[in-house]
Amino acid sequence: MTTRTVLLVVNGDRQDARELAAAFARRFHDAGIAVRVSEEDAAFVADTSSDIHVVPANDQAAAGCELVVSLGGDGTILRAAERSREHGVPILGVNLGHVGFLAEAESEAAESVVAAVVSGEWTVEERMTLDVRVLSGGRQVASTWAVNEISVEKVAREHMVSMLVEIDGRPLSTWGCDGVVCATPTGSTAYAFSAGGPVVWPELSAILVVPLSAHALFARPLVVSPKSVVAFELAPTSEAVLHADGRRLLAVSPSARIEVRNADRPVRFARIVIAPFTDRLVAKFDLPVAGWRGRRD
Repeated sequence: MTTRTVLLVVNGDRQDARELAAAFARRFHDAGIAVRVSEEDAAFVADTSSDIHVVPANDQAAAGCELVVSLGGDGTILRAAERSREHGVPILGVNLGHVGFLAEAESEAAESVVAAVVSGEWTVEERMTLDVRVLSGGRQVASTWAVNEISVEKVAREHMVSMLVEIDGRPLSTWGCDGVVCATPTGSTAYAFSAGGPVVWPELSAILVVPLSAHALFARPLVVSPKSVVAFELAPTSEAVLHADGRRLLAVSPSARIEVRNADRPVRFARIVIAPFTDRLVAKFDLPVAGWRGRRD
């Protein structure tokens, strides 16, 4: 009989996350579910049970697990995605942060989360990710991926970055700007939203391109096909830094080319409550909907 295993990913900077991790570990152990943590989180739950298995903090951490449970905010979920994506293990997020847009449940619902995990009652939702390649002189020099977004930003505060934007092998425009955000629908409520981009329902597949303070006549947010390849060519006088999900950083040299496309491997999220995305928007942003009467047939 195969042992059920769950990987815990914990925001160790928060006392409530450490306490919740200890409680989850005990409950899972009592239910016969093995608990695994990566080395970076071991200190936060190691004193709760000698049966906790510690693994290296890499993309193999969730191999063989049925679920990754994230305890923290969206940043913790993005770290969980780094552990889970390689093997397609679903992430179930419990929000202990502020907005927590990627999380499935708030901390007050911790008991229902444990019950759902123990009973195996969840559904899986796939979210597209971005594949990112950096080329110099026609040769690939770096690569990464993102579930929310990548941003290409200027290095020096006093200098803009100049880049030519290309869609599907055709030049679109040249922007002198602070940078650009390339996002998934999942990331449309993150950095791209703050930069003035549209909110895109996550069941859609699309790539968002949102310029940052661009000095150009045509510098509006773009929504392109998931089959498209978006490219940015830096001017010979421009250098930039590339951030993937705000977690992975790449230096981009002058004249470099950055290509962004839909990745083959998605990130999977576990859902224990089926609700429209509209309801999530209203709840997370505390939108005013008082007085709504709905459709009357």
